[in-house]
Amino acid sequence: MSNKRFTFDRTSQMSDMLTTHPMLVMLLPRFGLSLGFGDKSVGEVCDMAGVDADFFVLTCGIYATGGMVPDKARVLSTSLRQLVTYLQRSHDFYVNSCLPHIAGHMQHIAERLPERAGQALLQFFDVYRSEMKEHFTREERTIFPYITALQDGKTANTVDIDAFLANHERIETKFEDLLQIIFKYLPHEVANEEDTLNVVYDILQVSGDLRCHAIVEERVMVPYVLWLESQQQ
Repeated sequence: MSNKRFTFDRTSQMSDMLTTHPMLVMLLPRFGLSLGFGDKSVGEVCDMAGVDADFFVLTCGIYATGGMVPDKARVLSTSLRQLVTYLQRSHDFYVNSCLPHIAGHMQHIAERLPERAGQALLQFFDVYRSEMKEHFTREERTIFPYITALQDGKTANTVDIDAFLANHERIETKFEDLLQIIFKYLPHEVANEEDTLNVVYDILQVSGDLRCHAIVEERVMVPYVLWLESQQQ
């Protein structure tokens, strides 16, 4: 895990936190937050938008450090009523923004390769893209309604939540495989083109984001669900 530190809390100025950790700007839409908050604190900005500041800070800590793993006590002391909304918006970000953007770069790269090689590259990416969408869809149709039901105190059939997280490593590994293909096997004249360098940067960015997303699900969502289940026993 990263050795980066995250020292901000709900009393910190939002502008200071984003200046120190610029990548957190990408999290704002997932919480329904926007820029233009002046000198307000994190807590003030969140309160104005109806966002739980402690959950926002917890998530920011995971992303800002590149994968800080919160302990169970920290997770269970944080209100997570907005967890499902946050996760759904994250899925939308990957599927409707990140993947189409990378797909555009991949298409340009493929057009510069011999036809067979270009088709193989696009096919590899399309399979990965389909697997990611399928993974997200399963969570949205099964896990998210289950969490909402538990939060509302409704009796719900038990879901094996760990089984739905087993695919995280596979998704991350295939992204790494795609990078290795680009690193090792593209012809020199294609490998040094702007589209290739751009797609490498984008994949690295999205890969890191997905890693943090997986930590939110594995180390925040899972303990929370297990705790909610225990409250209904």
